[in-house]
Amino acid sequence: METVTIEVGGMTCNGCVASVTRVLKAVPGVADAKVSLDPGSATVAFDAARTNVPALKAAIEGAGYDARG
Repeated sequence: METVTIEVGGMTCNGCVASVTRVLKAVPGVADAKVSLDPGSATVAFDAARTNVPALKAAIEGAGYDARG
């Protein structure tokens, strides 16, 4: 299991946090996702054999937010 923290831009409320959490947890291989409005980040535990950081960033961006870091 690997863990990565990704900066997430564009979140303005707890609904945004819920959206990002939902899309990350839907990625195959993600064990857990903790998303924080302040400072705007997502800490994701994932199985590197099933997914990778670019896929996690793509899920965030697909939900309409900016993924950096």
